[in-house]
Amino acid sequence: MTPLNQQAAVHDPQTRQTIVRLLSSMGSAKEITQYLKRYSQLEAARFAVVKVGGAVLRDDLEALSSALAFLQDVGLTPIVIHGAGPQLDAALADLGIEKQIKNGLRVTTPEVLAVVRKVLHAQNLALVEDLQARDARATSIVSGVFEAQLLDADEYGLVGEVSDVELGPIRASLKAGSIPVLACLGETASGQIVNINADFAANALVAKLQPDKIVFLTETGGLLNAEGEIIDSINLSSEYEELMAADWINGGMRVKIQQIKALLDSVPLSSSVSITKPAELAKELFTHRGSGTLVRRGERVLVASRWDAFDIPRLRELIESAFGRKLTADYFDEARLLKAYVSENYRAALILTQGAEGVPYLDKFAVLDDAQGEGLGRAVWHVMRGETPSLYWRSRRANPVNVFYDAEADGSYKRDPWTAFWFGVEAFDKIERLVRDALSRPATLEAV
Repeated sequence: MTPLNQQAAVHDPQTRQTIVRLLSSMGSAKEITQYLKRYSQLEAARFAVVKVGGAVLRDDLEALSSALAFLQDVGLTPIVIHGAGPQLDAALADLGIEKQIKNGLRVTTPEVLAVVRKVLHAQNLALVEDLQARDARATSIVSGVFEAQLLDADEYGLVGEVSDVELGPIRASLKAGSIPVLACLGETASGQIVNINADFAANALVAKLQPDKIVFLTETGGLLNAEGEIIDSINLSSEYEELMAADWINGGMRVKIQQIKALLDSVPLSSSVSITKPAELAKELFTHRGSGTLVRRGERVLVASRWDAFDIPRLRELIESAFGRKLTADYFDEARLLKAYVSENYRAALILTQGAEGVPYLDKFAVLDDAQGEGLGRAVWHVMRGETPSLYWRSRRANPVNVFYDAEADGSYKRDPWTAFWFGVEAFDKIERLVRDALSRPATLEAV
């Protein structure tokens, strides 16, 4: 099998420059350029598989088409697979056909299959035609991709499970610079058309293609926490067991996280799952902050209260690379370590030292550029925050991470060139002493 082509170049460089400027309103030009370079270097089929739910096709088609056309404008071609659950429910109800669900799968009689095929074809064409109306190139693919066998004819009827994925139709579409739009229908060896659960079809496609990005476009725009707010990132290596044990996670969300974990276990460590809304897709793909939920297998977080528990040369290199400046030569001799949190591959580190008033001081929070879009820094912070009831620190006024610090801190005080932050401290006089201590600490990074 020959490799799939690299991402197509944008025909109009002026268009790309205009789009980069548009993206710059969402994040820094540096991070946007970083993501564009990364994605553009991938083989076309390894950029992204985008799974679209039927509710999004029904309620948010315009935003979906705009988002996909936008990606094509910057030279990126996602592979799209969709379901049509709500539309199928409505069509069956109109025909007086009873809906039957067993173990989360739609029982598919020959009568139901006829409706499934009609509805999926119609939804597939609706998306393709809407993309083409926006001058995007898109190809309708409703057969010839998913080879299948009947799951259990007695139990589920004409429901298939994927046995293989044929990339020929997808490869032809990508070679033409066209977005492949796939419906979740399969065929058995005897030529029988079968209904395939959209999530299962997407999982099989991901396992075959090994994409860098797996995107689920939903109406909620992400996974929700106990307060109904979107969880911005999940590092499965450090958070999976905690999430599985949380009493606020309902059965459906627990199953979704388990499915995502199984999905990520089948792809390279660099791959990730994003759950977002169509209108927020560009922000999720091209900025560190994102807009939905980013899930990665991630890295374990090493925690110790002694420097000799770490590889000091690697830790020094991480900090200096992240800050772009040299640490003072005696840093690891002079810093009174309280506890350090370091990702196992030395790509993110958080160092707490002895502070004033019995409160730990955040001395360093370093994340390498190539890890900033992975949620790795947030994962390290999450582990630290779970063990640290109070903390104070300072950051240079122009530091872009201050947006994150503002969200995490209980308060801040600005005095050029620093902003002091704290959380878990209530007494005003104590806060004042901590702020004074933070602002007066000697520099541990050499001047530029």
